[in-house]
Amino acid sequence: MRIRDVSDDWDVIMISFGEDGGNGSVTFNLDPGAGTEAQFIADIAEKRARGKKVVLSLGGQEGRMTLNTAENVTNFVNSLHGLINKYGLDGIDLDLESGAGVVLGTPIINNLITAMKQLKARVGPGFYLSMAPEHPYVQGGYVVNSGIWGAYLPIIDGLRDDLNMIHVQYYNNGGFTYVDNRTLNEGTVDALVGGSLMLIEGFKVNYGNGWEFKGLRPDQVAFGVPSGPRSANQGFVTQQTVKEALTCLTQLVSCGSVRPKQAYPSYRGVMTWSINWDRYDGYNFSRPAKASLQALP
Repeated sequence: MRIRDVSDDWDVIMISFGEDGGNGSVTFNLDPGAGTEAQFIADIAEKRARGKKVVLSLGGQEGRMTLNTAENVTNFVNSLHGLINKYGLDGIDLDLESGAGVVLGTPIINNLITAMKQLKARVGPGFYLSMAPEHPYVQGGYVVNSGIWGAYLPIIDGLRDDLNMIHVQYYNNGGFTYVDNRTLNEGTVDALVGGSLMLIEGFKVNYGNGWEFKGLRPDQVAFGVPSGPRSANQGFVTQQTVKEALTCLTQLVSCGSVRPKQAYPSYRGVMTWSINWDRYDGYNFSRPAKASLQALP
């Protein structure tokens, strides 16, 4: 779809996806359905003029990035800086999933932190950085901090001062273990609230016996859910679930069995996969989600 056709209910538009061009470089191939290159650039400029953020998302389910060497990092930063300037983008979304090789103990962890800091220095203080990890890469570290489990935690920690928003994907991976050792199932208010609290209030890995992840500001945290029953394999949530999770986190109202230590009125919002699916389904996600956010004090 054309960027110009994205509903105004969306505040941040993530273009999916930047792809591995080899030796660290990132490429972007414009879908013909998004218009000509000139139209695409004009559409982005128009959205940004209306106060929207437009960023390039890297990775996705099948995406892969090469960040093993200093040369890779240089090429990564140079290519992304070129794409940001070419298309007039605000920044980058890190959606590095199973295909991207984010594994604890591998060079990509520190190299990604270094690359994002270098890129921000090139772009300037207005650089927008978001992250969309699957929950095993984040909350999964509570159970075991090895391999992919908890692999995003050092990245989040290393970029916490540069991070605008993290929206963990609470779908397609089943439930996760909360800090009280209960299993919170995807698609529930408890999972959306509990996962968010682990990011805001922090937790120690390895069942509370290991390294401590310090919490983020509430305004840096959102939750990610499918836009409809067909946009993900599992983890679909109802409009009411989204509303109750938001009111619980911001007002301590409509909470389930997981209750925040305090209200977090600056909690950031909601992410979904995807704008295209939402449009196809008649805006069944974005309209009620936006209404729920606007109804908050």
